[in-house]
Amino acid sequence: MPELPEVQTIVDDLLAAGLPGAAVTAVAVHWPRSVAGLNVCEFAERLSGRRISGIRRRGKFIVFDLAPDLHLLVHLRMSGRLLLVAGGGELSPHQHVIIALDDGRELRFHDPRKFGRMYLVAEAGERLGRLGPEPLARGFTARRLAEGLGGRKRSLKPLLLDQSFIAGLGNIYVDEALWDARLHPCRRSDSLAAGEVVALHRAIRKVLRRGLRNNGTSLGAGQSNFNSIGEKPGSNREALRVFRRTGLACPRCRSPIARIIVGQRSTHICPRCQTAP
Repeated sequence: MPELPEVQTIVDDLLAAGLPGAAVTAVAVHWPRSVAGLNVCEFAERLSGRRISGIRRRGKFIVFDLAPDLHLLVHLRMSGRLLLVAGGGELSPHQHVIIALDDGRELRFHDPRKFGRMYLVAEAGERLGRLGPEPLARGFTARRLAEGLGGRKRSLKPLLLDQSFIAGLGNIYVDEALWDARLHPCRRSDSLAAGEVVALHRAIRKVLRRGLRNNGTSLGAGQSNFNSIGEKPGSNREALRVFRRTGLACPRCRSPIARIIVGQRSTHICPRCQTAP
């Protein structure tokens, strides 16, 4: 699933491609469930004619601001991609929503596993307001993280994956941050000492910034793998320390990386560096 660095990379690439200012001329939906909250006809009718005034990210959502008063929220979920291509080209079986633009290009929603969703709303805050703080924002301090952790009695990994706690983290970057901070994913959130909270705060920001510098993490060549708008893969795979490195040596202590299940999620740790509670 695309996480904060992957979603931000897509947003940056859409901005660099000059998408703001383009107007929607037509909309075709080939998989109705890709659209949430509206029927296909209403979605196409309300979106057509709108001009894209801005593109931004909130958590794992791509937000298209549409003049004068609508917002298109795109959540890619497990396998979604956005493609920006010349109009009129051949469609693949997995391109479920086609948005034609007045500059001759098309924005296509490609989603092999069909879990991704588009929301066309007047008030973006109704959905985005449920999200927790942005982990790279100035206001996300170690003190704020400590208050959140101390107020809950949950295992670290499921809590960090909770989008109402922190927005944008997923399986990849939580595993990487916990390894960097030397914390076991099953540690209870209210058990961390002050120094451990500072280490976790630093690690979260560190692994996200590294992912951003590398334009996200692409893990393979399959249809569900992350690529940005020009089918451009990210290069952060080579920077991963534990995620999907089962059996390989820990970069810190050389012990074999282990794969365990935490909260029904595949999780990668160094058993020696990340002591079990």
